[in-house]
Amino acid sequence: MVFILGVNFNEHKLVQKALESFYGLGQQASARILAKYSIHPRAKMGTLPPKVVTALTAELSTMTIENDARRLVLDNIKRLRDMGTYRGRRHAMGLPVRGQQTRNQIANARKLNKIERHG
Repeated sequence: MVFILGVNFNEHKLVQKALESFYGLGQQASARILAKYSIHPRAKMGTLPPKVVTALTAELSTMTIENDARRLVLDNIKRLRDMGTYRGRRHAMGLPVRGQQTRNQIANARKLNKIERHG
């Protein structure tokens, strides 16, 4: 098991997929981190030397991920609601925010556009 930022990863898991499992890190950000530390995209967690694992942990601790990223999204939505913008009102009503049709299918928007957005 490899321990990064409080998460235990299996030694057979790909490093890129392990990085993408953090909220706020996507494919591009994880590929950029791999390139920065010269890690092959198909490398497994068990093959990383301890020095690289420590460097990855230090790199991730400086980034806005997990709870910080979730809080940022919630704060942005709350700011829009407080200002009374069109997007903020749509979030408050649980309706589609980005111009989608509401005539037929809005089930996804009703699920996602709630105040308690759980990333």
